[in-house]
Amino acid sequence: MTYRSTIVLSREGKWYVARSVELGVVSQGRSINDAKKNLREAIELYLEDQPRAKRALAKQEEAPLVTSLEI
Repeated sequence: MTYRSTIVLSREGKWYVARSVELGVVSQGRSINDAKKNLREAIELYLEDQPRAKRALAKQEEAPLVTSLEI
């Protein structure tokens, strides 16, 4: 089964930090691709231990709206 998660990427110093919006799982890498690859692995490990989270992702019909707010 395929699951979909919205991720937010940000740069912190020399690292890129990737966070799953739905799950709150976070990882990092020296490049965007590394951060995404590491986050995928972290999410897979998380879902192995959290069957409820896996079911919630499977039921998700549409991605959350992600935007920015200027203050």
